[in-house]
Amino acid sequence: MSLNLHRRHAARLLLAVAAATSLGSAAFAHDHDDDGDDNGASLRHGKLFISTNAPAGNEVLVYQRSGSGPAALLSRFATQGTGTGAGLGSQGAVTLSGNGRWLFVVNAASNTVSTFALGASGLVLKSVVDSGGLTPTSVTEHEGLVYVLNAGGSGGVAGFRNVRGTLVPVAGGIGTLSANTGTAPAQVGFSDDGDVLVVSEKATSKLTSFQVRRDGSLAGKTVTASSGATPFGFAFTRRDVLVVSEAPASTVSTYRFNEHSAAPRLVTASLANGQGAACWIAVTPNGRYAFSANAGTSSVSSFSVAGNGQLSLIAGAAGLTGPNAGAVDMAVSPSGEQLHVFANRGLQIVSFTITPGGTLLPLGAVGGMPAGSAGLAAN
Repeated sequence: MSLNLHRRHAARLLLAVAAATSLGSAAFAHDHDDDGDDNGASLRHGKLFISTNAPAGNEVLVYQRSGSGPAALLSRFATQGTGTGAGLGSQGAVTLSGNGRWLFVVNAASNTVSTFALGASGLVLKSVVDSGGLTPTSVTEHEGLVYVLNAGGSGGVAGFRNVRGTLVPVAGGIGTLSANTGTAPAQVGFSDDGDVLVVSEKATSKLTSFQVRRDGSLAGKTVTASSGATPFGFAFTRRDVLVVSEAPASTVSTYRFNEHSAAPRLVTASLANGQGAACWIAVTPNGRYAFSANAGTSSVSSFSVAGNGQLSLIAGAAGLTGPNAGAVDMAVSPSGEQLHVFANRGLQIVSFTITPGGTLLPLGAVGGMPAGSAGLAAN
């Protein structure tokens, strides 16, 4: 599936030249060529970011992670957009760029996406742009290319280039889903190498995927039946294994992609975790472990992921968020040593240490998030 190395290098050179030539061409520069606030290193490590999704004015809450206890609230920043005030039923409402300089947040009620630079003294709002559709609920980024999932209306994805904090639409970056209505999409996400874009559809039990061209536009659409009903959250490992949750039976499946194809190939079919409503998925940076947040049982399950994508259950209830506290959005620290879970009914972020064997040890919890908060990212 990976692009030829020389093709990638040539593409990056062309994009960099285009960015330096004119503002219009600058829309095709990778985000690592953009000049975010390089003095913001203090905010680029050890933090958690969650959206309040508030209808009176969406905000990003920033927390300091701890190696020996729960996270602590540091500050809050307005997105200049509005949320729905209720859970979004999605994964990826808050996303960090791969280089750690940018934070993207959906504003589901105002149909916009906010882009922040991670500055020395906090988040710096750079732009608020139209999401290209209705009710944006998920956003993903790869080397400056940003795709937004719009769950409202007919649903679909819209592509942008991050140009120094402003999202500029990509020509050919609009993608439709498996049906014109009623798909209830849950997440959009890039494969690790950025060659494939995937959308999970809850109502149709389909995975819709696209090949991503070098210019950021989308090639042909592939629609694949999910191994289990109601595919929800997913994550890619560094070996491009796709790990997908299936909510009703609380199962998890894995897929691989053939080279130059957007069609997922099933590896592990609907492995049950013995819990309730596996919906959100997170993987460790080394790709060895995956976790499902089980909304119905307020628990987290742990899995091992083999190099070929084969999935094995380590523990169904590897971590608990509290009695009826819920378990939704998750984030793994870049070191792979911590897992953070938003307990939506308990309105708290519950933190765990990830042991070298993939088991979880509790670190504690911090509360105070408003009802309806959504998305979680860690650096």
